[in-house]
Amino acid sequence: MPEAAAVNADASLNDALPVSFWVATDTHYLDKALQDGGTAFQSYVSSGDGKMLPYSDELMEALVHDTELKQPKFLILSGDLTNNGEASSHKELAAKLKRIEAHGTSVYVIPGNHDLFNPWARSFKDDKQIVTDHITSQDFTELYADYGYDEAISRDTNSLSYVANAAPGLWLLMIDSSQYINNEKYGFPQTDGRILPATLSWMNDCVELAAKQNASIITVMHHNLLSHTSMSVSGFKLNNSQETLAALRRESLNLVLSGHIHMQDIRRDPAAGQAAADADALPVYDIATSALAVNPHQYGAMTYDPQSRKVTYNTASVNVGQWAADNGITDPNLLSFKEYAEQSFAESSYNKAMKNLQDSSFSEADKQSMAQMMSALNVKYFAGTAGHDAEAIKAMPGYQLWLSQKEGFMSGYISSMLRPKEQSNIALEVTLTTQ
Repeated sequence: MPEAAAVNADASLNDALPVSFWVATDTHYLDKALQDGGTAFQSYVSSGDGKMLPYSDELMEALVHDTELKQPKFLILSGDLTNNGEASSHKELAAKLKRIEAHGTSVYVIPGNHDLFNPWARSFKDDKQIVTDHITSQDFTELYADYGYDEAISRDTNSLSYVANAAPGLWLLMIDSSQYINNEKYGFPQTDGRILPATLSWMNDCVELAAKQNASIITVMHHNLLSHTSMSVSGFKLNNSQETLAALRRESLNLVLSGHIHMQDIRRDPAAGQAAADADALPVYDIATSALAVNPHQYGAMTYDPQSRKVTYNTASVNVGQWAADNGITDPNLLSFKEYAEQSFAESSYNKAMKNLQDSSFSEADKQSMAQMMSALNVKYFAGTAGHDAEAIKAMPGYQLWLSQKEGFMSGYISSMLRPKEQSNIALEVTLTTQ
């Protein structure tokens, strides 16, 4: 960039005002026409991982309504847009995003591991699951052309990654971390993620271009850059996370927005108070926003100040109750959705715990006590507040009973969920580094 143009770019940033924007992930939208509420659908929902699929359409309508009322400058959707990549779910979701943009909020999307070439795409009728159409990567870029791909400053030729200018002085590096090419051959969607070497190289080109424009960058991907649990679980963190982390540090990129794991958690590398192997290592943050489809149905409400390059993040829940009231809807579950959703999630967690304990030697009263504790913990854990409420949960009678299972997975899982952590999981303020 010529020197005069660079000066003009700096001047325009000096005049730019802070902007608000949102990040949501794992919407897992299911087209209402694909389910009839019958036994097959009910069984699918009850055996699942807590997604509010019966009210999937209403949740998205409430998000559209919230954007109309609050007018964020843009909305990021970081993958797993649909339940299992159903073609009609993608089409219906894209139509809702068109309405969001009509209200003045730009939308930027990337795919997740559920969205493309997914052989698990199903509709539900009576007691049967029926195979339904899924979409390809080309279909994705055509369906979501208006939500990032056509506005891209640059697109990666080796993936569905792109970079976009979302606000004055702020670019979004939207990274496709999913692996889906072999899904049809495998017969199931591959859940683990990676960033291709060629994509890492393209990212470096984007950073160099952004530096010429004096722009800061937020990196967005579906899979996690850092571990968001102390448990040994695979498939959530990028397979090449260390290589990617090193690349981000080289390029002075210090903020990643991710999803995939469904729980609300913020991590930093190196962790606060932890000595880094390299004393000069740039601290890099990875915010895993909890799934919009799962209680408490929240997103990240963010701000960016182009003059200070400061970013803030706070969780906020979709206001389904207000949407229902404003639209004259009489369903009591929707009018009191916050309470209904939490109760439903708590009951699901309770039932899963009781099933886990069914062959144990505990008394029925002890099993119920343990399930009650697990239910309360899961509600807090997925919302990102378990650490804050740890003492109250540990005081519940079922806590010590779970810990008495020395060799069980659950005792370790519970301990990991209640482990104290200096960094808040629901709020962050960070200054973006410059290239």
